[in-house]
Amino acid sequence: MTDPIDWLLSLERLGMKFGLENMTRLVAALGNPQHDFRSVHIAGTNGKGSVTAMLETALHRAGHRSARYTSPHLERLEERFVVAGAPIDTKALAAAVTAVREAVLHLQNAVGESFSPTFFECATAAAFVLFRAERVAVAVIETGLGGRLDATNVIQPVATAITSIGVDHEALLGGTVPAIAREKAGIIKPNVPLVLGPLPAEAEREILAVAAERNAPVSRGRQLVGVTPALRGRHQQDNIAVTVGLADVLSSKGIAIPDSAVRHGIEHVFWPARLELVSDGEHEFLLDAAHNPAGAHALAQYLRDSSWEEAALLFGAMADKDAAGMLRALAPVTSAIVCTTAAGSRAAASEDLARIARSIAPPSAVYAEPDPMRAVALARTLSRRIVIAGSMFLVGPLRGILR
Repeated sequence: MTDPIDWLLSLERLGMKFGLENMTRLVAALGNPQHDFRSVHIAGTNGKGSVTAMLETALHRAGHRSARYTSPHLERLEERFVVAGAPIDTKALAAAVTAVREAVLHLQNAVGESFSPTFFECATAAAFVLFRAERVAVAVIETGLGGRLDATNVIQPVATAITSIGVDHEALLGGTVPAIAREKAGIIKPNVPLVLGPLPAEAEREILAVAAERNAPVSRGRQLVGVTPALRGRHQQDNIAVTVGLADVLSSKGIAIPDSAVRHGIEHVFWPARLELVSDGEHEFLLDAAHNPAGAHALAQYLRDSSWEEAALLFGAMADKDAAGMLRALAPVTSAIVCTTAAGSRAAASEDLARIARSIAPPSAVYAEPDPMRAVALARTLSRRIVIAGSMFLVGPLRGILR
C-alpha cells in the first residue's frame, strides 16, 4: 500500500475546494477528534501565522500541553503540526494520516467515489487526530483560506481572532474587502470572544455586524512594555497586540497565560521566512513570505526602515496572485528585480512576471530566469543584499538551500 505521507501529498492534484460537507463527514468518521482538546481559531489576510506561532509558544511556556496547526509548510510537511514546541515526528504523522486514509476509504465504500476530500481537508483531519493522540490540552488553529467554508471551521473554539483584512484570493473569497471580511467572519461563533487586529473601516463594519448577531464579545489587544520581538517589522506590533489580547481571553477562560509567558512567546518564537536574515559571508538574504500586496507593503516598509533599498529582489509568485500589486510596492525600494518560476503547477512563469515588472520598473533593471537557483546566482551579481519574496513556494525551497 502507498506510504501514507505519499498518499496525502498525492491529493494536492485535486486542488482546493470550499465547503464543509466533506470535512464534517470525515471528522465524524474519525470520532470528531477536534472536540477532544480546546482550541483557538485565527483568520486574517496577513499575520495569522505569526499570531498562531507566538500564542502557541506562550501557551507552551505557561506549562500547557499546546499544539499549533499552520499552512503551508516551507520545506517539510511536518512543520505544519507542532506539539509541545516541536514539529511532530514523521512516524506520528504517518499514523495519523493512516487513520484518515482508512476513514476516507470507509466513506468512499459507503457513499461512493463522489466523496473525495482534498489534501488540505485530510491534512487538517490528520492534525486533529494527532492532537488527540498526543493528549493536547489547547491547540491554536490557523485557517487555510477564508474562514466560513475553510476545513478548519469544524472546531468549536474558546476564542477566535481576525488579524487583518486585505484583498487576496479574490476568485475564491470575493473581489472586495467587505466580501472577504464576511468570509473571514465565518469563524465567529455564538458567545465566543473575538479579538481583532486593525482593520479597514468597511471590513470592521462587516465583522462587528456578524459578532453582534452571534453575541460574540469583541476586544482588541494591548501592548506589553519593553518587549523585543523575535519577528522583525513594525507590522508585527499589530500581531503582538492580537496575541496579547488572545492570551488575556484565554486566561479569563481558565487557560492561564501570565505576561511573562506571553513575553517569552513574542521574544522567542520560531517562525521562519518572516523577514528572516540569512548570510553566506559574502551576501545577505532577506527571506519573506509576502505573497499579496499587503504583505509586500509591509516588506517594503521594513526595507525602508532598515536601509535595504539597494537590495536586488528575487521574485516568484503564483499565477492567481496580484503580482502587479506586489511589484508596485517593492520596485521603488529595490535596485533590480529578478523574476523566476516558483515551484508548483500554479506558479506564474518568470517571463510573465518580468513583463509585469517591466511595466512598473525600468526595463533595464528587470531580469527573467526560470530556474530559481540560477536566479539566485544572477541576483548575487546585482547586489550584496538580496530579498526573496512573492511566494512561500519560492521562499521555502530556497531557504533550505541557502541555510
